[in-house]
Amino acid sequence: MPSAVEIDSARAYCSNLIRNYDSPSFTLQTFIPPSSRDAYLAIRAFNIDVARVADTTSTPTIGMMRMQFWRDTVSKALAGFPPKEPAAVLLAKAAEDLHDRTDGKSRFSKNWFFRVINTREQYLTNPPYPDLASLESYAENTYSTLLYLTLSSLPLASVTADHLASHIGKATGIAAVLRGLPLVAFPPPPAFGTSNSSAGSLGGSSRQGSVLLPLDVMAEAGVKEEDILRQGSSAEGLRDAVFAVATRANDHLITAREMLSNLRSGSDIGHDFEHQDNEERQYSSQQLNAGSTMQSDDVERAFGVLMPAVATQAWLDRLQKVDFDVFSPTLRTTDWKLPWKAYWAFSRRKLLNMTRKKQVG
Repeated sequence: MPSAVEIDSARAYCSNLIRNYDSPSFTLQTFIPPSSRDAYLAIRAFNIDVARVADTTSTPTIGMMRMQFWRDTVSKALAGFPPKEPAAVLLAKAAEDLHDRTDGKSRFSKNWFFRVINTREQYLTNPPYPDLASLESYAENTYSTLLYLTLSSLPLASVTADHLASHIGKATGIAAVLRGLPLVAFPPPPAFGTSNSSAGSLGGSSRQGSVLLPLDVMAEAGVKEEDILRQGSSAEGLRDAVFAVATRANDHLITAREMLSNLRSGSDIGHDFEHQDNEERQYSSQQLNAGSTMQSDDVERAFGVLMPAVATQAWLDRLQKVDFDVFSPTLRTTDWKLPWKAYWAFSRRKLLNMTRKKQVG
């Protein structure tokens, strides 16, 4: 294992990386239990580093080589032999801590890390999303998976918590694609210095520009990619398309809030978890048959991990205020109210902010 000095240096590096490229996650780390903080920082730094592959490589072939590097790096880190990569060093420390805290009963799923890598690799060249379901699948395999990994660091294996994390991750991932649309459509010069994670972009390094809106949504709104690349925010039908995608993200947040409300009232949460039988999950029979009290206890333990719902809702609210003009510069500024909104939501165990008056869509 790395020395204490190396671990401290890796922790500082990861924290600074998240501050610069994923400021909402930097703010929300406050709500993660201290025992899982290193895991949180390592997982989020890993996500940024993998997302930046598209911006820091000049060709898809080199990008694929870099993705393979990250597969090897994760494998070595989880085996206790991390390369001199800050995220890997901190991940190895977090994995060792999790092993010690649980007497070897809990561990991180390497397959979940690989799922994030494989999914981002598929989008190195900005292929279009055929439909909204494809975008949802992308968000599930990236942002929802990051939440699953963070929950496993608590450790917590809960059908209910994972179900909530799935919807919140999908909402966050969809919103991230919208947030990054301007930079993917009008990419900066190839200085390879702008992280698509910081802007929320989940696309690749194509310098010709791409529009990462689902093709079925664009067709229904009557907007064409060439019109967006030529006219920007004034392209006819663009705001309607953005509205449709934002509504789907908001729908996932509404579902999460309804699930939470049903659970607290002692009712059934509403619908089954569609990813419950994925091979990475190993629920006990007690978990699979958990009553409302146990489910509520699980959500209470998991609530800090679910806080991205607050940041995502806040950004969707800002998008609504600018009439779904995704090119508005105000959408790419730091939300200075987020710490207060997050504190209010966490202290009341709510997945929305206090000032919200109406739903997107």
